[in-house]
Amino acid sequence: MSTVVRSRQPDDADVEQLRARAAELDARLRDRDAEVTRVRSALASFRMRYRQEVGLLHDELDELERAIIAELAGFAENDPRRARPAAAAAAKPDSAPRLTSDAVRKLFRDVAKAVHPDLAGDDIMRDHRHRLMVEANEAYALGDEERLRLILESWKQSPEAVPGSGAASMNLRLSRRIAQLEDQLAACDRDLAHLHDSPLWKLKVMVDAAAASGKDLIADMVGRLTRDIMVAQNRLAAIRSRC
Repeated sequence: MSTVVRSRQPDDADVEQLRARAAELDARLRDRDAEVTRVRSALASFRMRYRQEVGLLHDELDELERAIIAELAGFAENDPRRARPAAAAAAKPDSAPRLTSDAVRKLFRDVAKAVHPDLAGDDIMRDHRHRLMVEANEAYALGDEERLRLILESWKQSPEAVPGSGAASMNLRLSRRIAQLEDQLAACDRDLAHLHDSPLWKLKVMVDAAAASGKDLIADMVGRLTRDIMVAQNRLAAIRSRC
């Protein structure tokens, strides 16, 4: 006599374990997201300081060096011959708009049926669906079939797309939510790595390290640029005086 072995159904204990895992990942994601925000803010503040104190001086020195090259070459910066390539580039026609195909229209309808905000059960989901519809509308306006397809496939794999209220449905929703959180954590890690690897962040680290030992690297840069600007101004005046 053969025995039928039934597959084990998820019980409340399974759901609670998944719920605890999701809560742990959600807390980690909030912390990681806050760290990304903090680093972005610190980098933006440093970028503004660098631009105000150093960047404008770089621009002034560059302008002086261009003027020197122009004088040595025997023509002024506003010579019409130099403006012609820029004018030609500006006159270059924009690329033709992409046409909306039948496949794009069908995909957009499928996305709208799946994620429309009117189908939401609460305000949080309504906001989420609204954001997806905005993204879908943008993709439709551009005729971007691939982007619409990605929106639809992402929705189909989302926790919100799982119907039902039993333990099996809850198990699947939580499993998908955990996968989402893990992907978002990985994205935060990539963002942090990219920010920390940027030249501006590395310069900020150098400036901060110098400040901790009583040195002001920004002031040193300003001093060197100010001297270079004075030298360039004197050189330009000497060149023009010979004309």
